[in-house]
Amino acid sequence: MDLSPKQIVAELDKYIIGQKEAKKAVAIALRNRYRRSKLSKAEMEEITPKNIIMKGPTGVGKTEIARRLAKLVGAPFIKVEATKYTEVGYVGRDVESMIRDLVECSVRLVKEERFKKVMEKAGGTADAKLVKILADIRKMDKGETPTEIFESNIAEGLKKGYYDNEVIELEIVDAPKPMELVPGGAEISIGSIFGDMLPKRKKKRKLTVKEARQYLIDEEADKLIDKDSVNEEAIRRAEQEGIIFIDEIDKIAAKGTSSGGQDVSREGVQRDILPIVEGSTVVTKYGSIKTDYILFIAAGAFHVSKVSDLIPELQGRFPILVELDSLTKKDFIEILTNTTNAITKQYATLLKVDGVELEFTADAIEEVAGVAEDMNATSEDIGARRLHTVMEELLEEVSYNAGGGDSYKVVIDKAFVESKLGAEKKSKDLKKYIL
Repeated sequence: MDLSPKQIVAELDKYIIGQKEAKKAVAIALRNRYRRSKLSKAEMEEITPKNIIMKGPTGVGKTEIARRLAKLVGAPFIKVEATKYTEVGYVGRDVESMIRDLVECSVRLVKEERFKKVMEKAGGTADAKLVKILADIRKMDKGETPTEIFESNIAEGLKKGYYDNEVIELEIVDAPKPMELVPGGAEISIGSIFGDMLPKRKKKRKLTVKEARQYLIDEEADKLIDKDSVNEEAIRRAEQEGIIFIDEIDKIAAKGTSSGGQDVSREGVQRDILPIVEGSTVVTKYGSIKTDYILFIAAGAFHVSKVSDLIPELQGRFPILVELDSLTKKDFIEILTNTTNAITKQYATLLKVDGVELEFTADAIEEVAGVAEDMNATSEDIGARRLHTVMEELLEEVSYNAGGGDSYKVVIDKAFVESKLGAEKKSKDLKKYIL
C-alpha cells in the first residue's frame, strides 16, 4: 500500500492516542520499505531496515502500534515475548522459532489471498457435489429418479439456503495430527514422511449442508492452489515485508553488573537473538529464509533495567530508540471518545443486543478518565488497560440487569460514575497512607 508517513500516522491515530514520536518512527520505517522496493536489486541488497526499540510503561500502545502497522499493509506480523526463549542448550523454545512462526503467518496470508481467487470455481464444484448427494438421498428416500429439472431445483434451493440445516453424511479425509518432537518446537507428521505412498484414510461424518459446503469449498480450493508457488511467495514476503515485535525485551537485560545464575541465561538469549537480527539464514519446512531484511521492533518497560543493560552488539542493531509517555487524563478522554474501537462504543454495542441503549455524557467520560488516571498514579501504572477495570466496575449492575426482554435507555452521567466509583476512589486514596 502506497501511504506516506503522514498518512500512516493518521491511520494509527484512529486506534492509538498520543505517542507521536513512536508513530513517526514506525511510519518512516514502513515508508522506507516501500522506497526500497522501488530500487534496483543491487541497491535493495545494500539497504537494511533500521530496527526500533520502544521504551515505555505497559498499556500505552507499544504492541498496538506494531500490530496496526502490519495490518495496515497486510504484512506478515508476529508478536513474541523475549522471556519465552531459552539459550541454546536449555530445554525450551529457541529464538529461531520466531522466524518459523513468521513464515507460518506469511503462508497463511498468501493462502487466504489465493483462496479468494479460486473461491468461485471451488464453490461451483462443491455445489455440484452437494446437488448429487442431495439428489441421491431423495432417490433413496422417495424412490424418485433424479432428472435435470429435479437437480436444477435442488441447485436453486441450495443457493437460497433451503437445505442449510439438513444433515448429510460426508466422507472426509482423516488427517493424522502432527506430533511435536520437543515442546514448542518443530512438528512432524507421519503422513508427510511417507507422502503418497500410503493411501489417505477417510471417515464418514455427519454434517449440515452448510458445514459440508464449507468443507468441500476448502478441499476444492486446496486442490486448485499450487503449494510450491504459495511457499515461494510466503518466503519472499516474510523476508522482504515481515515484521517481528519482540515484547518484554527488558526482562532479558542483565541488571547492573551482577553475574551468574539467571543473568547468564538472559545474556545467552540476547546472544542468540543477535545473529537473527543481524542477518542469518533459518531453515523452515517451507524453505530457507534470510532474516537480513525483516523489521524488528522491540519493546519493554525498562523499569528495573535500562536499555544500556542490553549487550552492546544488540543495542547497535536497534539504532532507533523511542520513549512512550504515560497516559494523562486528556489521553484517557480521547481514548474513550475519539478512537474507532473505543471501549464505550464496545459496551454500547454489546448491551444493545439485550435492548439496552447506553449513552455516556461528556462529564461522565471526564470523571471516568480522572478515576483511571488516579488509579494508575496510586497503584500500578497499567496504562489504557486500567479503563477495562474502571468500566467493568462502572457497568457491572447495568450488564447484570440487562437481558430480561425489556428495552430501555441508560444514561451514564457524572453522578452515576461518582455513585459507582466513589468508594473505589476513596479506597485508592487511603492506600497511599498504608504501609
